[in-house]
Amino acid sequence: MTEPRLATPADAAEIARLRSENILSEPLDEAWLTTCADQLALRLQDDGDARAYVVDRPDGGLATCALGLVHAVLPAPKYPKGLAVRIHAVATDPAHRRRGYAKAALTALLDHLERDGVTLYELYASTGSAPLYESLGFAPDPALMRMTRFPAPAPVEGNAS
Repeated sequence: MTEPRLATPADAAEIARLRSENILSEPLDEAWLTTCADQLALRLQDDGDARAYVVDRPDGGLATCALGLVHAVLPAPKYPKGLAVRIHAVATDPAHRRRGYAKAALTALLDHLERDGVTLYELYASTGSAPLYESLGFAPDPALMRMTRFPAPAPVEGNAS
């Protein structure tokens, strides 16, 4: 098996592609792929908040990625450095599945984050991926809730209310 390696900003487009094609309910169009790749490239820089491990395909591109976004939380005994991570994307191209790539990349990512002092790890798991995460120590949390809010549209000029 190919060993996972730490991702660089040059891997951002392939990580965005893997996320789009294998995780999102609707793949991103080219404009959104470019937006995601550009933002991720900045965040994968040494001073950025993104960490990822990837497995290269023999023919070029990526077979697998495991991406985490680190963020600050208030310190507490369980979070002494005040660092948490949301595992944002773990994805493998269909042609490269069942080879242990996702587990290897995610394990490398978790080990890296632990060395950086991260102690709180969060993710959303599909039914199919939950066994992988549970095998690495993740546990379901019934208290986790989620909401998406968009700003209200601005009033149209000339409309009197």
